Amino acid sequence: MKSVFLSLVASAALFSSVAGAQPQPPEIAQFQKLEDQWSDAVAKRDQYQLELLMSPILVNISASGEVTTRNQQIAQLYEKAGPQLVSMEQRVVNVRTFEDMAVVDGTYIIKWKINAQVQEERGIFTHVFQHARGNWVCVHSQRTAVVEKVDQKQKPASKKSTAELPFRIPLIHEGAQSSQPAPAPGADPPSP
Repeated sequence: MKSVFLSLVASAALFSSVAGAQPQPPEIAQFQKLEDQWSDAVAKRDQYQLELLMSPILVNISASGEVTTRNQQIAQLYEKAGPQLVSMEQRVVNVRTFEDMAVVDGTYIIKWKINAQVQEERGIFTHVFQHARGNWVCVHSQRTAVVEKVDQKQKPASKKSTAELPFRIPLIHEGAQSSQPAPAPGADPPSP
């Protein structure tokens, strides 16, 4: 009896661990691979790989609102002035496909080196892909930076309210220092 019970417990534990580690849906895994290729191509300054991933009609809208094309994106790989990419990580959260189009939503973390200091930008992205000639190519890309919370130490001191104390709501709450006596239970409230 004990051995049957132990085998049931062991198999239940095994199946629950397998069920807990569910693989990603195939669409998310497929587009995660494309996003990883994109990140690697930008980090390695691989023009050929970016040309394979980006459509010639690509429109890219950066988190700062700058609109660029595929050729401008590739030209930015070779700029020596300005921020230099340290790392880029993109995680696919959702994929919706419509015939030969796919909308990919996800999060990103980009680390830039500006004036010998590393700065980090976090946000969300939306990429629209088109299935053309057997490959998925990006036709539209948009990033939105997520505003970071300000630390408690850096918050400005809150101003003290000049409102009268205690708070009073007529006919509902008379306040702690009301000059009117509390009405008897079941009696009508006093008129103003």
